[in-house]
Amino acid sequence: MKVQLNKSNIKSFSELKITGSKSESNRVLLLQALFERLEIKNLSNSDDSQLMQKALSVEDTEHTIVDIHHAGTAMRFLTAYFATRSGKTTTLTGSSRMQERPIQILVDALNSLGACISYTKNEGYPPLLIEGKALTKNSVVMKANVSSQYISALLLIAPTLENGLTLRLEGKITSTPYINMTLSLLNDLGIQTSFDSDTITVSPLHQFVPKTFVIESDWSSASYFYSIVALSPVGTQIAISAYKSTSLQGDAVLQYIYKDLGVESTFNGTTLTLKKIELPLPKCLSLDLSHAPDIAQTICVTCLGLKIDCDLTGLHTLKIKETDRLVALQNEIKKLGTTIEITQNSLHMKTPLELNSDVVISTYNDHRMAMAFAPLALKTKLFVSDAEVVSKSYPDFWNDLQTLGFTIE
Repeated sequence: MKVQLNKSNIKSFSELKITGSKSESNRVLLLQALFERLEIKNLSNSDDSQLMQKALSVEDTEHTIVDIHHAGTAMRFLTAYFATRSGKTTTLTGSSRMQERPIQILVDALNSLGACISYTKNEGYPPLLIEGKALTKNSVVMKANVSSQYISALLLIAPTLENGLTLRLEGKITSTPYINMTLSLLNDLGIQTSFDSDTITVSPLHQFVPKTFVIESDWSSASYFYSIVALSPVGTQIAISAYKSTSLQGDAVLQYIYKDLGVESTFNGTTLTLKKIELPLPKCLSLDLSHAPDIAQTICVTCLGLKIDCDLTGLHTLKIKETDRLVALQNEIKKLGTTIEITQNSLHMKTPLELNSDVVISTYNDHRMAMAFAPLALKTKLFVSDAEVVSKSYPDFWNDLQTLGFTIE
């Protein structure tokens, strides 16, 4: 499916309810599988969360094959989960791109705890053959500068280990807010944790008290509305729910980043209102996004639409996402008539005086590519190919854009 977005004027005021956070939903789904008497409300309706639910509910057989397609979070979390399922053998696989995404750091850590995980194709990459067993050791060392999901995968299973877990991290820690999210969810279940410098400890949980989790709406999804408001006339407002001013999600930093781009954020209960205000724009936006890399594409495209330069660093994890997001951004932004340079962990963009029109944006099977570029329809006519890819995290995205007043054909 290819979506055509014509240069649009959105309504001066709109209200939307955004689905629950994919990151938070997948963590709570795993905790629900481990502790059972846990109710979840406002669960994400994303493909990734549906795949996670399906994988966790597969019937026990002598050997189960679980295919999580493009769901990277599910691959990491389920590797740890199935490693602890005594007597259960699982082949965990995914799409061709998933089989190119490294997982050896997590596998090595789990095997050092006593797990039995091997590779069925290429060393260091899925598919994985996981023979579930009780993990007897309680101390492990892991590199911290690749993906925080490796760390969270271990932390989520830690309360089920007989002696809990002590995890020592080596190197610069990536996406710390997502580690804190995991620890906070564990704390909500009454599990004792500590995060001191480079060491995280999680105590075992011996008695579980039934709990209801209400998932906060997804801040990554909110980023596209921040971009839309930033590219709209002064006075434009979009109210989105349900959000917390004290969010655990790393992408909540949007409310501070976009203030410099003319977007004011105000909370009324769990309703977050974004308003375009009159504000002098910077000539160049420079940010370190090592703790919130998923919003890099949105921010870069916003800067393009506002015609300001953009220097973003801390982006090394974007190389191992659904696609190499740095290369993908470079390819598509060049089509719009500007100069962009990338390194292994950064991008540097100079914006043109005028944007090219009738550009076809390729999505590379990456939901964030599709959604990050859509707001540019406020500035130029463009097409988004393979537009249905948004279902990975935000199935209602195109319908919500039409609600705002975008013309989609």
